[in-house]
Amino acid sequence: MKQTISILAVGFLALACTPTVKVEAPDKPIEINLNVKIEQHVKVSIEKDVSQAIKKRKDIF
Repeated sequence: MKQTISILAVGFLALACTPTVKVEAPDKPIEINLNVKIEQHVKVSIEKDVSQAIKKRKDIF
């Protein structure tokens, strides 16, 4: 009798310890903050420098 009760108790404990995984959508929206700074003047100034260098020395290229 004790053996049967102990086997049942172990069985119930094993069933009670099964892991569960829950996937839920978040309450708040997901925020992605991108701090992006685009500077075009760098590219333009390089282009101006290159065009001036080509005008000064045509044998560069």
